Amino acid sequence: MWSRAGRELSDRQSIELLSSSAIVTVKLSKEELAKASAVTVGHYDQRADVFWRDTRDHDVSQNIEALLQALAGTPPFRILDFGCGPGRDLKSIKDLGHTPVGLDGSARFVEMARNLTGCEVWHQDFLKLELPADYFDGIFANASLFHIPSQELPRVLKELHATLKPDGVLFSSNPRGDNQEGWQGQRYGVYIDWPTWRELVTGAGFGEIRHYYRPTGRPREQQPWLASVWRKLARE
Repeated sequence: MWSRAGRELSDRQSIELLSSSAIVTVKLSKEELAKASAVTVGHYDQRADVFWRDTRDHDVSQNIEALLQALAGTPPFRILDFGCGPGRDLKSIKDLGHTPVGLDGSARFVEMARNLTGCEVWHQDFLKLELPADYFDGIFANASLFHIPSQELPRVLKELHATLKPDGVLFSSNPRGDNQEGWQGQRYGVYIDWPTWRELVTGAGFGEIRHYYRPTGRPREQQPWLASVWRKLARE
């Protein structure tokens, strides 16, 4: 996400390893975190129309279905589309008869998603969330959580846990990797393997329902996406 401004945040190499136990070795200062978030959002604001053109026809119905199948209770469900972008998936969830709320850090994406769907869309920095407690039946985090620096992931996952109703469901899909994070071009990303991701999410109070790799039907080396479904567990 981050061009020259992003590269100036640190003298580190562009990709660094996380520890194998989900206790991160990459450590950003408050100033680095704030600048990283701001520049990332700026990248998406500047490329919003191109992003919409390139992604509007992507089929993630498998992921939406994975979330909806895990939800308990009587629909319609209130679902947070975390990192909703221009609103593609927000619209799909609404068209299925549910009550989605979008959230994105990009003001341009928020505007586009509101215009496309007519849904409520919140403009919030992923690192400075203000979410109501016990409010959502489900959270759909498709290609969004991997942009959160690893040191902040435990906190953000706990905040997502808190905004779900009892037994609520979190869906996430992230590009997988070998526990690496850092800059790729203009984007900062965290690329985590399954054992480390499982440790992070269970540590935030979730129990695993299932996980799978995408696209389906291909060899694992051709499946860059790790999708997982989780249920909120009651805290002791």
